[in-house]
Formats: sequence, C-alpha cells, structure tokens
Amino acid sequence: MNAERDLTRLLAGMRPELDPGRYVFTTVDGPAPAGVAPVVTVTEDEGLTLVVRQEEADAAALPYDYVAGRITLRVHSALDAVGLTAAVAGALAGAGLSCNVVAGFHHDHLFVEHARAGEALAVLERLAEGGPGDPLDRLRGRG
Repeated sequence: MNAERDLTRLLAGMRPELDPGRYVFTTVDGPAPAGVAPVVTVTEDEGLTLVVRQEEADAAALPYDYVAGRITLRVHSALDAVGLTAAVAGALAGAGLSCNVVAGFHHDHLFVEHARAGEALAVLERLAEGGPGDPLDRLRGRG
C-alpha cells in the first residue's frame, strides 16, 4: 500500500486539509440513532462514542459540549510510523491548541476546537514547511 514511515517525509507531505463541517463527540448506549452517520466510533465500557456532524447530533437530540473542526493529514501514514502524532500534537500544544487524533487506515484525522481550526491549520502548514520550532529539531536535540 506504500504507506509512509519516515517522519521527515510524513511531516513534509502532510498536506493538512480542513473540512468545512462542525463535529461533536457524544456517547450513546447501543447503536447510533437513525439519521446519524458517525465519522468515528469508539466502543468503551461506558458506551459507544460517536463523532458526528453537529447538525446530525442536534437533529437526534444528542448531548455534546465540544464542537470541533476536522483536519485530515493527506499523507498516507503507516499505522506503525513513529513520531507523527507526537510532532503534530506537540506543535499544536505549543500554540495552545488541543487536539484529538484518530488514525484511519490511510490518514490521520485531527479534531481541534472549531473556533480555532484555521489557526490549527496554519500551525500544521508551518510544521510541514519545517519552519521555526520544527519538532524534528527538538527530537534531534537541536531546538
């Protein structure tokens, strides 16, 4: 499948893309309600976590308290690649941005505070360009 493992190439090739939608995290007992098409599901002891479009959650009267923007890293990262999540989360944390990462088979998807999603995208674009504060410098002991 030609998934990338090299951290330098992963970061340079991220091509972060911001989805225009608004996403929320919610939980249900049992399956997702009719009319709700989750983009992520996680089975936990406490229930089924769903990440869904905000309008679907509202229509189904599902509770939530966090509205997120979704950024997809377009690089095809290998599931056993080392350091991508740490580098991305570190860069976003350095800008005071929270991040919830979900790894799909082909791409990583980042859920960030919706109101600051544009700022998060800019941070990731700078990271891909290897700009100042490049996490690779810190990993190599140069920063």
